[in-house]
Amino acid sequence: MQMMRVAPVENDAEQEEDDPSGPAGRSPLGGLHAVARFCDRPGPVMSWRHFAASVCGGSEGERAEAWVARDDGRTVGDQTAGGDVAGGYILYFPQDDNTHLAVLRLMTHPGRRREGIGAALLDHAIGRARGEGRRVLIAEASADGPATAFAKARGFSPASTETRLVLDLRTADWSGLELLRARAVRHATGYSLERWAGPTPDDLLGDMARLSEGMNDEPLGDLAMEDRRWTADRVRAREEMLARAGQRTYTMIARHSGSGQPAGFTQLVVDAERPEGWARQSATTVLAPHRGRRLGLVLKLANITWFRACEPSVERVITWNSVANPHMLAINEAMGFEVFDTWYQWQLDI
Repeated sequence: MQMMRVAPVENDAEQEEDDPSGPAGRSPLGGLHAVARFCDRPGPVMSWRHFAASVCGGSEGERAEAWVARDDGRTVGDQTAGGDVAGGYILYFPQDDNTHLAVLRLMTHPGRRREGIGAALLDHAIGRARGEGRRVLIAEASADGPATAFAKARGFSPASTETRLVLDLRTADWSGLELLRARAVRHATGYSLERWAGPTPDDLLGDMARLSEGMNDEPLGDLAMEDRRWTADRVRAREEMLARAGQRTYTMIARHSGSGQPAGFTQLVVDAERPEGWARQSATTVLAPHRGRRLGLVLKLANITWFRACEPSVERVITWNSVANPHMLAINEAMGFEVFDTWYQWQLDI
């Protein structure tokens, strides 16, 4: 078994999809993608383009690196040929804040578990994180999956709990949702809504940075994370990453009519090339001075109605919700979202 660093895909011309049905694909990156597909839980699957982009960097400007554990192959001249990818990991290093931590996504092929591959990968990732001066490692795992037992055995502590919830657009009560929106709007007088698909217009980047700061109020449990510092450049960098990953965003913001100040926003994300029936509910937040007016509910209902008209092939929307955020849970339940599964965020001091 050898550890091999995976070179990221640098341009669209190189983004030929490796066959995920094979044991290793045609390249180390293709092999890692194949393992990721085998490990995926039910729900939306990350496309090849999205996965390749994730090896280049995280969704908020984190630097990333990927490694694979590959079986020894035969040597031809000075090159090593063959060798199946048995597992691997992607490690994300925040750059603008939270520079004390690294975020880990570790994968072992289901057919290769209990061979010590996961342990070797974790040890390697810890060494890489320590080498970058990081002191805390964070990873996530489904509550009923094998990674939970592995995390406990390796000394990780559960730091937060989240549920994934799904709204089936095919069976949603759309007339009921329209009535719900009409009642909520009565509490949100004095606000107007603005929307756009794709990148944020240049003149609204400052507003989006301010609104993104509101996500720092999200409950994090015991995660050793600092507030994220949002700027217009960071907003644009995130959007550029999403574009590289083939993702299209639908954004709705609320603006206070009297002051002109941004008050809240919500965003839906869909794979523009291969939606496969799924979309993701991304961030939703209302800034503190504007809470208590049902703006979050108004925003989400308005955005999902618009989204449905624009993306008729999408059948389900999935979202993540901290169990320590009962207000957002109540909004999602009122809209008809149902619990899909539960995930833990695990933390390890290194």
